[in-house]
Amino acid sequence: MSGEAGGRIFFSNVRRSLEAEDEIRLTSVGVDIGSSTSHLVFSRLVLERLDNRYVVSERKIIHESEVLLTPFTENAADDATIDALALGRFIDRQYELAGIAPGAIDTGALILTGVAVRRSNARAIGELFASQAGKFVSVSAGDALEATLAAFGSGAAARSIRESARVMNVDLGGGTSKIAVCEAGDVVEMTAADIGARIVSFDSEGRVKRIEEAGRRFAGEASLALEIGKKPDAGKLSRMVERMADRLFEVVSEPKPGVEAAALLRLDPLRNERKPDVVTFSGGVAEYIYGREDRAFEDLGPQLAKAVLARVKAWGPRIETSDQGIRATVVGASQYTVQVSGSTIFVAPQSALPLRNLPVIVPTLPLDGQVLDAERIAQAVRAALRRLDLHEGEKAVALCYRWAGSATFARLDDFCRGIAAGLAKVLERGSPLVLVGEGDVGGLIGIHCREETRVANPIVSIDGIVLKEFDFIDIGALLETSGAVPVVIKSLVFPTAALGRAKVDASA
Repeated sequence: MSGEAGGRIFFSNVRRSLEAEDEIRLTSVGVDIGSSTSHLVFSRLVLERLDNRYVVSERKIIHESEVLLTPFTENAADDATIDALALGRFIDRQYELAGIAPGAIDTGALILTGVAVRRSNARAIGELFASQAGKFVSVSAGDALEATLAAFGSGAAARSIRESARVMNVDLGGGTSKIAVCEAGDVVEMTAADIGARIVSFDSEGRVKRIEEAGRRFAGEASLALEIGKKPDAGKLSRMVERMADRLFEVVSEPKPGVEAAALLRLDPLRNERKPDVVTFSGGVAEYIYGREDRAFEDLGPQLAKAVLARVKAWGPRIETSDQGIRATVVGASQYTVQVSGSTIFVAPQSALPLRNLPVIVPTLPLDGQVLDAERIAQAVRAALRRLDLHEGEKAVALCYRWAGSATFARLDDFCRGIAAGLAKVLERGSPLVLVGEGDVGGLIGIHCREETRVANPIVSIDGIVLKEFDFIDIGALLETSGAVPVVIKSLVFPTAALGRAKVDASA
């Protein structure tokens, strides 16, 4: 296997491993390109062997970049496109300041977030940065994924474990706000709304420079006239910010937001069955909430921070400082561990391999009963796809399952039919069916999907591997000498210091 593959490597042959080192040192970089700001974090990771896997023992930040206001170029269609050249110059400069050549990066995460995902050239920007900055996991983060990333990156998920508390993280960005509720380390509820500090931005003289659609909506509610190149009425602008905070508080606290607030939602509303114990903040506006920033950036950030904080204080939950504010979604880069897979695989046809950068879904599958319910399995798969903004079926995914119970024909049949139904949109586009199990039934499941369920797509079914959401997986071609399949797992690194234990699973 070439040195370029790297990563956490598994083989289908029992006890076969390509890695014998007790310690792995990696250089990683995280890049966050948002609709409002862009920035990078360079880190060095040390992984140590624990039994037959590697865990993070040290994560040291080498360089935190400046925060760049994402540059846009106005085009003839009266829409804004991201200025790729300006971003390219910025990222090159940050590599220079960090003293790291792009070729020296072992791995990384490139995350496109907020309104930037919808820009006409967002994908081209992602490809540009991935090609420049080494071996990246590239993610276009939709609202659900961004809310989840912020919950982990801010430390809210870890705090919910440490304090046995219900923790709400409110990520206040430039274009959108993402809210995630965490319990026992998991995100149990989330939503997002078109409320952000840069839905209206200004030039150095206070004249309106840019207006997003949400900015026009709020200006209308406040009877504020907004015109490019003109200064807005200060009193009415303050009224508009107060209205924004009111709407956000409805989204945060009410099970059924009013019509105006509901119209701003980008995901389903929170259930809000009970109040959180703790509220934390992340995103650019959080820097003002926690007093870490006092400069103004020609937007609504300082005013919005003050208004939102006042409402949450009056609400009652304890307000705590997050581990990360504006850098919450720069969660580090991918990292590598090495384990050994089980002895059974099914690959048909062999030309289906190699596969690269498949996002991993880990649905909560009802597999404990003697009789399995194919429809419930399908629903769980669809929910997992939706959770990571993969529900449209535009790309292949790797589905990780934890088999339980016997492998009778009836149970295999219900399982395979449920999986195929849940992944219907993915399979309709011709993508391969990729299944990764923790038990030793990968071969049986692959054969059943082909012979009995009649899945016509390429099938790759392997086992003995543990995956988590936020992992991305590469599966190499079959090795001629052994029939083994090398698998590289690239896991987004979340801050782990707050978990209160010396070592955690690298993909936690």
